[in-house]
Formats: sequence, C-alpha cells, structure tokens
Amino acid sequence: QVELVESGGGLVQAGGSLRLSCAASQSTWRTTVMAWFRRLPGKDREFVAHITWSGDHEIYGDSVKGRFTISKDAAKNTVYLQMNSLKPEDTGVYYCASGSQLGSLPQQYYYWGPGTQVTVPS
Repeated sequence: QVELVESGGGLVQAGGSLRLSCAASQSTWRTTVMAWFRRLPGKDREFVAHITWSGDHEIYGDSVKGRFTISKDAAKNTVYLQMNSLKPEDTGVYYCASGSQLGSLPQQYYYWGPGTQVTVPS
C-alpha cells in the first residue's frame, strides 16, 4: 500500500503561483507513473499532468499547458506541481495519484492522496 499526501495548497491571487508537493509513504517501485488531477467545483475529476519516475516523460492537460510544470525527486519519493499564472478557473481540489500505466483517466491510477484545496479568487 502506498500512501500519498499532498501539501502546498492555499489561497493565491490571480496571476500568482503555488507549488504543490506529493510525498509517498514508501518506495513507489510498484508504480511507474505519478499524476496530478483536480476536481473543479461541480465537475468531474480532471487530468492535470503526469510524469514517470524513471524518465522525464511529461504530459499536461490542455487547460494547464504552458502554466504548470510537474517534476519529481525520486530520492525523496516526492512529486511537485509548480503552478504559475493562476486563474480563478483553477480553483479546486488537487489530487496526487500513482499507477503503473501512463494515461489521463482517473481509473488508471491505483493510489490517491486526500487532496489539497487551491483557491484563486476572482
């Protein structure tokens, strides 16, 4: 069982930045992909980005391309999401997830963190 814990959420003004962190409780050798999803108010969970532990294969959702950057520190079992140029429509709960298959669908991931709230007032 891999436990994931997100941190770094909060309230930030439009145009500002936040960096989210996702710490895994143990070695994630059973999983090869780490991802960020978000749930915007009144909507289904949405893919944000994913990255592989072994390489630098990064994929982003269309709504965050050019603004968000996913990165990893394998030695710390930690994945980050740097969010720049934040907009009110980025407001939501952000989740970290891990799995063994590259993809943008929530069902492709086995483990999930509890989520961290990001609020960008309009």
